[in-house]
Amino acid sequence: MSQALWVGKTGLEAQHNRLSVISNNLANASTNGFKRDRILFEDLLYQNIRQAGGQTSQNTELPSGFSLGTGVKTVATQKLHEQGNVLQTQNKYDLAIQGYGFFQVLHPNGEIGYTRNGEFSINGDGEVVNSSGYRLQPNIVIPPDAMTVSIGTDGTVAITTPGDSALTQIGQIQLASFQNPTGLNPIGQNLLMETAASGAPQVGAPGQNGIGTVHQGALEGSNVNVVEELVNMIETQRAYEMNSKAIATMDQMLQYLNNNT
Repeated sequence: MSQALWVGKTGLEAQHNRLSVISNNLANASTNGFKRDRILFEDLLYQNIRQAGGQTSQNTELPSGFSLGTGVKTVATQKLHEQGNVLQTQNKYDLAIQGYGFFQVLHPNGEIGYTRNGEFSINGDGEVVNSSGYRLQPNIVIPPDAMTVSIGTDGTVAITTPGDSALTQIGQIQLASFQNPTGLNPIGQNLLMETAASGAPQVGAPGQNGIGTVHQGALEGSNVNVVEELVNMIETQRAYEMNSKAIATMDQMLQYLNNNT
């Protein structure tokens, strides 16, 4: 069977995967804290017919070789951790990170998950939790008699109580940073998990050691650029069509040979 058919097949698979990534980006265009993905490709092994630099005579050599490629494959997807737009909500438990870092939440499996989605609220015990009920780490508990809750840009959580207008500090939110955030493993629910590629988390107070600041009453939106993704979708469709055309053309050539030999 012609090698061109298999090359075209790898191209179709690659563009199918790219469209899946683009579709996921568009589907999460309104997901708070979502970071868009991009897909990476690399060419497959080459069949070397003539090696570049090969001797053509005792004193001459080939200036270039003759190699036939065998196609393309998908090697990775990467999350692009660019800052999303900060949207004001006026909800006292909504938090946005301006700059670098991740909120830490306690996953039911006992591991720490990392997220840029700051849609927090409190549960029946007054604990600050995300939309799935996972507790923010370090654990912050809001007393039932708290009249106001103030969260500073450095993560300091303070309240006022009846009869006392002075702010009382009850805890501090800490953020985690990673040497290679692209290496974090997305598991859904707006959560990322630590891997060997990401490195160990460096935990610290917001605003220190390069970590971003926290802003109360705001949320970070998705960093998906819808127009860019639509352009990528058109480009992917055209590439898919070209690979389909290559397969169809090779099929016609083989059909011609079968009918004329």
